[in-house]
Amino acid sequence: MNRFNFPLMKNNITKRDKSSLIKYLKTTENFTQGKLVKKFENYWSKWLGVKYSVFVNSGSSANLLSLQLLKLKYPKGGKVIVPTLTWSSDIASIIHSGFEPVFVDINLENLGMNIDQIISKIDKDTKAVFISYILGFNCINNKLLHYLKRKKIFLIEDVCESHGAKYNNKKLGTLGWSSNFSFYYAHHMSTIEGGMISTNSKDNYYKLLMLRSHGLIREVKDIEFQKKFIKKNKFINSQFIFEIPGFNLRNTEIGACLGLSQLKRLDKNIKIRNKNFIKFLSLLDKNYFFTDYFIKGMSNYAFNVILKKKNSKLFFKILKQLDKYKIEYRLGSAGGGNQLRQPYVRKMKLKNKLTKFPNVEHVHKYCFYIGNYPDLKTKDIIKICKIINDSVKI
Repeated sequence: MNRFNFPLMKNNITKRDKSSLIKYLKTTENFTQGKLVKKFENYWSKWLGVKYSVFVNSGSSANLLSLQLLKLKYPKGGKVIVPTLTWSSDIASIIHSGFEPVFVDINLENLGMNIDQIISKIDKDTKAVFISYILGFNCINNKLLHYLKRKKIFLIEDVCESHGAKYNNKKLGTLGWSSNFSFYYAHHMSTIEGGMISTNSKDNYYKLLMLRSHGLIREVKDIEFQKKFIKKNKFINSQFIFEIPGFNLRNTEIGACLGLSQLKRLDKNIKIRNKNFIKFLSLLDKNYFFTDYFIKGMSNYAFNVILKKKNSKLFFKILKQLDKYKIEYRLGSAGGGNQLRQPYVRKMKLKNKLTKFPNVEHVHKYCFYIGNYPDLKTKDIIKICKIINDSVKI
């Protein structure tokens, strides 16, 4: 039994999903990556609006592959601009791939990177901007897109928390060089553990297929492509030519089965989540809490609650009430707040003064989020908001 009355996620794997799995398990002998994975990748690409997608074992693996793809392009490294509010794997993938992370503060209205700050920090060593769409909000605009195109700097999109969010009627994840999604249990759709990396570049796609599976050329189902490498490696078994240093980040037919089942109701669930969030904002006390979010094109992931003013005493009083009524929450919003405060970043000694990042610092100290999911009822949202609003008066 769940110890929370209102958990971060509830019933994300439905009876229909389980029935799909049971039917599949009864009718097949193959469970590792195969035809169903390919089918899921094709369906996902069509839903998103891209040419190619590669199913992997997590969103973090998708992040890593994006940066490894960048490493193949720039083996000597360079700088990659990242937000201070994001999941650790974005920054870790930059570090593991031999690039230097350059941090940017956020805007409160979309929890994403400040566009003007991104542009001001771009220099001759900048190879990419790794943008994170936090909790379903869009933070991209034409100013940045045009600037990056002019400067020939790659855009990598982290859409792990924002499936289906849009900018100018195009889904986020279709605007950049590559894009990354997570299908973790608590996200918009789930394969329990899993992720997807998408791109419109055929060259990227072929490299991603190899990177996902040990660097093997046989993963690319293009005979002419394979012939080039077979010809150069006459004394190696053609089934075991490792062209690039890759990984084993594959997912399974079971994960793909779940993904295909969940994808059918993703659009419907996004509409419910957005409706829930708008109701939540309408009820939250605007005297104490920030509610001026940029919601156009959103695909809400969670109810983000930010105190308008610095007030530690009030903040912890609210948390005490959430604990009392068994409402699950996450402090600091996405990724636990300001990544500059994390030990793995501090060890790099990048000399980023926290005072230069006031918005993410405020979110780190005076923000939490609460779960939003399709099973959440209007009466539940009313109750949650009443508990939060009443706690400021205690």
